[in-house]
Amino acid sequence: MRLQRIVTVEKPLEKVFAYLSDFTTTTEWDPGTVRTVRTSGDGGFGTEYQNTSTFAGRQTELTYVVVDLVPNRHISLRGENKTVIANDTMTFREAGGKTEVTYTADFTFKGITRFIAPFLKPAFTRLGDEAETGMASALARL
Repeated sequence: MRLQRIVTVEKPLEKVFAYLSDFTTTTEWDPGTVRTVRTSGDGGFGTEYQNTSTFAGRQTELTYVVVDLVPNRHISLRGENKTVIANDTMTFREAGGKTEVTYTADFTFKGITRFIAPFLKPAFTRLGDEAETGMASALARL
């Protein structure tokens, strides 16, 4: 399952990248996130985060690792727990004096969860919409 949203803000690209590449800021813009803590690394390649989120009324934890990072261009993180693998990528570009962020989240479900995943699409779509709104609001405050 894939979610993709584009947010455009009138803020400098470097500032937007610095904010969003620190994955602990998810608590400020992702309404599903309860807590994100950096457990190792300096924010660059290989940095590890422990993310606690709520989804469909249940709390879940994922361990995210930065798997690709090009400053001011893109960052990719891979999250995993026993039921899902999440690959989150944010790309950044200047667009007419503004900064455009494309956030793509790909989910691969494991075990029995993969059979019920198609029924979760509306909930994931709503989550993506809420995250887009939250991200736009948080970036506007930078």
